[in-house]
Amino acid sequence: MSGKRNLFGTDGIRGKANIHPMTGEVAMALGRAVTYYFQKNSNKKPLIIIGKDTRLSCYMLEQAFSAGVCSQGGRAIFTGPLPTPGVAFVTQSMRADAGVMISASHNPYEDNGIKIFDRSGHKLPDDVELELEKMILNPSLIPAKVGGELGNAKRLDEVIGRYIVHAKSAFNSSYSLEGLRIVVDGANGAAYKLAPQVFEELGAEVISLGKEPNGININRGCGALHPQMCAEHVVKFRADIGVCVDGDADRVVLIDRDGTVIDGDKVIGLCARFLKDSNQLDGQNEIVGTVMSNFGLEVYLKKHGLSLNRTQVGDRYIVERMRHSGSVFGGEPSGHLIFKKHSTTGDGILAALKVIECMKFYKKGLKELADEVVLYPQVLLNTTTSKKPPFEDVPAIAQAVKEAEAELKGSGRLLLRYSGTENLARVMVEGQDAELVEKLCRQLTDIVAKQLG
Repeated sequence: MSGKRNLFGTDGIRGKANIHPMTGEVAMALGRAVTYYFQKNSNKKPLIIIGKDTRLSCYMLEQAFSAGVCSQGGRAIFTGPLPTPGVAFVTQSMRADAGVMISASHNPYEDNGIKIFDRSGHKLPDDVELELEKMILNPSLIPAKVGGELGNAKRLDEVIGRYIVHAKSAFNSSYSLEGLRIVVDGANGAAYKLAPQVFEELGAEVISLGKEPNGININRGCGALHPQMCAEHVVKFRADIGVCVDGDADRVVLIDRDGTVIDGDKVIGLCARFLKDSNQLDGQNEIVGTVMSNFGLEVYLKKHGLSLNRTQVGDRYIVERMRHSGSVFGGEPSGHLIFKKHSTTGDGILAALKVIECMKFYKKGLKELADEVVLYPQVLLNTTTSKKPPFEDVPAIAQAVKEAEAELKGSGRLLLRYSGTENLARVMVEGQDAELVEKLCRQLTDIVAKQLG
C-alpha cells in the first residue's frame, strides 16, 4: 500500500492535547482501528497494552483509546506511567497483540501523542499506519461489535516490575553499581519513580531529580532537554555520572563527573567501540545512525573498522535498518540508543547502564572515553521557503551543492532537507575547517533562499 499519511508523523500521532488530531474522538477511533487491525485472522479477543507518561491529558486519551478497544471486542490493560521502551517490552513479554504509548516524548505538557507497537514490540511501518488512518477517517470500514462481543479493561501494576527486571538484566552481571553515586533526572515523566529504582537495585547511591510530576511539569526545566540542573547536582554531590531521560524515557543525555554534558554522537561512538572490543557485534561491523549523525563519528567508526549507515531521522527507521541488515546497535545524537539484543526501541535507562558498563570495561571516566570521538565543526541554518521541490531538481541549488562538496574534498558533508512541520529548508554543513564550513553553509543557504523563498 502506498500513499501519504496525514495523521501519523515520524513517531506516531502528535499534537496539542484536545485539539485535532489529539482528541478523545480520534483516540477512540484509533483504539477501534488498532483492535480491528490486530484482530483480523484471529478468533480471540485482542490484548492491547496501554501505557502513558505523566501529562494531565493522558487520563483523557487513555480512557478514550480504551473505549475504542472495548467497543471492538478487545481487552485493554492499563500500565500507568511506564517508559515507551517499557510498553514495547511488556507488549512482547505478555504476548499481547499490540502496545500503545500515550506520550509526546520531549514535548511540553500541552502536547500529547500516541505511538503503537506490534506484538514483537516494534513500531508500525508506514503502510500499516496508512491503513489505520483510512479506518479512522471512515469508521464504516470496521464492523460494529455488540452484546457479548464487547471487550473489557483493567489495570495491572505488576507490569512495571517486569520492565525493571528486564532493564537490570541488560547490565553485565560481572559488574556492579556498588560504590557509584549517580544523579538520575526523571524529567517528571514516565520514569520518575522507576529509573532511580533500577540504579538503586543494582547497588548505586542515587540522587533523584525530576521525580514530582503534577501533570504539567513534565520536561519543564529538567530531564534530557534541560540537563543543566542535573549537571549542577553531579558537581555538587561529587557524583560519578548524571543520567537525564526525557518525558517517556526513550532517550538519554549523560553527564560526566565534572558536569560536562556529553554529545550524543560521542556516546554512540564510544558504545560502538565497546561493543566491538567486547565481541558483542555478532560479526556485524555496521553501526546505524541518521542523516544528522556528525561526520566525525563516521571517521571515528572507520578508524575502528566499523561503518556508519545513515537513515532518515527517527529511531524507528534506525530499527528498520537494523532488522534488515542484522546490525545490533544504532542511535541518534538526540539520545535515542538502540541495543537490539535488549530492546526494540530507544531506551534511556538501558542505554545509561550500557555506558556505565563501557566505563567499567575500559576502567575510564565518561569524558575521557568521549574525548576519543572527535566531532567535526557543524553549522546549521534555516531559511523560509514558499515551495518544497526536490533540491536536486533546482539547477542552481544542485550546482551549488556540487561545488560545495568539491571544496570539502571528502573531509566533510552537507545536508539539505525540509522541515516536516514548517515552511523551512534546513542547510547543514560539516567539515574539518570551521571557517570553510561556515562560509559554505551561508553561501548554500543564500542560494536556497533566492531560489525557493
